[in-house]
Amino acid sequence: MPVINRIAEFHDQMTAWRHDFHMHPELAFEEHRTAGIVADRLREFGVDEVHTGIGRTGVVGVIRGRPGAGTIGLRADMDALPIHEDTGVAHASTTPGKMHACGHDGHTTMLLGAAKYLAETRNFDGTVHLIFQPAEENFGGAKVMIDEGLFERFPCDEVYGIHNMPNTPSGIFAWKVGPMMAAVGNFIITVKGRGAHGAFPHHGLDPIPAAAAIVMALQSIVARNLDPLESGVVSVCGMKGGETFNVTPPSAELRGTTRWFSPKVGDLLEERLTMVAKSVAQGMGCTADVWYQRMYPPTVNHADQTAKAEKIAAEIAGEARVRELPAPVMGGEDFSFMLEKRPGSFLYLGGGRTDSDPNVHHPKYDFNDEILPIGASYLARVAERLLGG
Repeated sequence: MPVINRIAEFHDQMTAWRHDFHMHPELAFEEHRTAGIVADRLREFGVDEVHTGIGRTGVVGVIRGRPGAGTIGLRADMDALPIHEDTGVAHASTTPGKMHACGHDGHTTMLLGAAKYLAETRNFDGTVHLIFQPAEENFGGAKVMIDEGLFERFPCDEVYGIHNMPNTPSGIFAWKVGPMMAAVGNFIITVKGRGAHGAFPHHGLDPIPAAAAIVMALQSIVARNLDPLESGVVSVCGMKGGETFNVTPPSAELRGTTRWFSPKVGDLLEERLTMVAKSVAQGMGCTADVWYQRMYPPTVNHADQTAKAEKIAAEIAGEARVRELPAPVMGGEDFSFMLEKRPGSFLYLGGGRTDSDPNVHHPKYDFNDEILPIGASYLARVAERLLGG
């Protein structure tokens, strides 16, 4: 069964919604405009209940079908990233330094499309909870919603979500049972020395070469401390120190991320990162303070729910366009918190236009509008099939 005809009919409308979200990106917990539009759309569609302010800027819509006790949660994320857009499209971000570089504008739109269809047809038994989540990027909005009673207020027997994948051809679904995406840790290393005139570096303790040495030494953790059969990542993604040409600064800062699947690898990365940073700094006459925080657990799909999701995806795209991932992905996703609390599944939906589309988190990335009705149809069918429609 292909894309739902009714959803295909308002494809242009969904595209307009997506472009509007894209033009007005909002960072984590700042999604006030986005959340307001989502809530207004849900009311316009005739959704039975619309609840706002859950997880600060989250929105939950409730659609009741025919009498029944079953409940399904469908989730989309709403936040953007602190990246300056360089796409050149007509609907580009109007806010310098912020853009929808991960496709959350498309995810929100797909769930709105499913909501519009489900509110019109109600061809299911029980209740669908539409979860529009803030702050997926770095701030764990899913956990904040859960901590504020998401599943107590809106019980879900199972939860489902999707994420676009621009390096996969458009319209192809990808699934995996068990760990699908990695756990996430973030770190800040502050290297402290003593500033001096750049012409007289021996009068100070320069933190810049110490920080550079730490960057190189951190690469030894995965290369020389981690079992080659295990997976792990240590990436330094930012370095800051000094303000001018001729002054060695008193401190320098490194920021980055770690990724893993096995708990023992997570422990190893945190222990070795801290030890390496402090030891290298000390060896160069400086000190290092390390802030390390485990952000998200691995995204682990449940077997029974993934089998259901795979079957429903095949209804929409055809069996040949639903494929098992050959290996987990090292990206992170805070839907993992929901999967820790409720059984469910998270799929990828390909959105690639060419073989060289920019990937997510790239300033030239733009969500592919052609997959909007595919994703909306999948989410709608999840509700209908799993609630006896």
